[in-house]
Order: sequence, then structure tokens, then C-alpha cells
Amino acid sequence: MTTTQLLLTDKVVMITGASSGIGAAAARLFAAEGAAVVLVARREERLRALEKEIADSGGRATAAPADVTRSDEVERAVALAVDTYGGLDGAFNNAGWATVGTELHETDDAVFQQIMDVNVRGVWNCMRHQVPVMLGSPSGGAIVNTSSVAGVLATGAVAPYVAAKHAVIGLTRAAAAEYGQRGLRVNALVVGNTRTELMDEVLEETPEIEARFLARPIQKRMAAPSEVAQAAAWLCSDRSSFVTGAAVPVDGGWTAA
Repeated sequence: MTTTQLLLTDKVVMITGASSGIGAAAARLFAAEGAAVVLVARREERLRALEKEIADSGGRATAAPADVTRSDEVERAVALAVDTYGGLDGAFNNAGWATVGTELHETDDAVFQQIMDVNVRGVWNCMRHQVPVMLGSPSGGAIVNTSSVAGVLATGAVAPYVAAKHAVIGLTRAAAAEYGQRGLRVNALVVGNTRTELMDEVLEETPEIEARFLARPIQKRMAAPSEVAQAAAWLCSDRSSFVTGAAVPVDGGWTAA
């Protein structure tokens, strides 16, 4: 593939939740598409291994271990991107957490708080520190936030997760409206069932739920993380230049049915 064909040539993109699943797949893809990637997650050992893997493949990657629920740690990760690569052109705010099997009235306060902290506060913290850097760039920027089918439907996931993913779409649309005329695009992915580490944990805990998950989409299968990463890469690229404020389904047709 020639340089002119790459989606993300010379872009600097921050990816959260990069230690596994969709985030790790996105890191590999974005780097292959020409971006310098800043890898954010709590598990430093995994980030360092991925950083090396990408570098060994000829790409550019920098590990920035951080917990997205902590504003100061996210701020340091954004600063590292600027110090290392001179700026920030895009972000894929993908870190998330969920649990299953508990009805609303039986959900512990600590579980509610963790779901909200990772899925909502995490996106909030990231955008708060990413936006000022991107607004200072002549080329603007593009942010992609990971929502879910649970962001538009009550899917049977726990109520706090449904609420959190609805909130991600709300934050996305509010930011798109606020910054759209200043060169910043903000979109969300409405992600369906994807074979990630988190999904494997859910299915191990409640294996009977897999049949229910597979019954709902038009495509009767789970996505590979790389399939979701492809959509994120396009939204971070200049090829989606007239797309902002959107909740883009990557769900095998679940929300179309």
C-alpha cells in the first residue's frame, strides 16, 4: 500500500483501552494506516508489549499508562502525545467496563459507580484534555467515542451500562455541536457484540447469554475487534470529513432489525 492510500498518514491518535480487544486492534490498524499512536490503558506491561510489536512492524507507538477515570493521568497522557509527536490529531476513546446479570434494584452502588466512572467519566476526562490541544491545531481534529447498542436500546445489559452508553452518545453530540465550527469532529460508534476479553469474561460468567446475543443482529455472529477498529479508523480520517455528531452502527444490523 502506498503512502497516498493510507487513511491516517502523519496523524497522531490517542487510543484508550489499548491493552486488549478493540483498542489493541485499533492501535495495530491505525499504525498500519500511517498514524503515530499513543496507547492508553492501566496495564502497562501489555501496553509496552504492544508498543514494541508496532515498532517492530515499522510503525510508531508510545505507551502512556493511565486510568481514564483519573483526570490527572489522562492529562499526562495527552501531554505525552504532544511532547512526543508535537500535537494530537485524533482520539479513539474506547475504554469501557460492564457487568451482567443483576437487576437494577439489586445492583450494588459500587458497581453503578464503576460503570459510570469508566464509561462516562472516562470519556469526559479524555475529551476535556484532548479538545484544547485539537482546537489549537490548524487542521482541527477528530474524536471517536465508543458507545454500544446499549446506547440506543435497552439490550438486557445492566441498567447502569445502558444509561452510561446513552450518556456517551449525549456527550458526543454535545461536543460535536459545540466545536463543529472550529474544525473538530466528534462521533460515536454504536458497537454490537464483539469478541473481546471483556465479552469472554461475560460469557464465561453467564454462558447462556451468548445465544440471546447472537439471535438479535441480522448477521448472526459477533464482530472481530478489527472490524470495529476499521470503522473508528475511517471516522478519525479525513475521508469522513462531513461526518460529525453521528452515532454510527457497527452492530451487524442489530439496530436495523
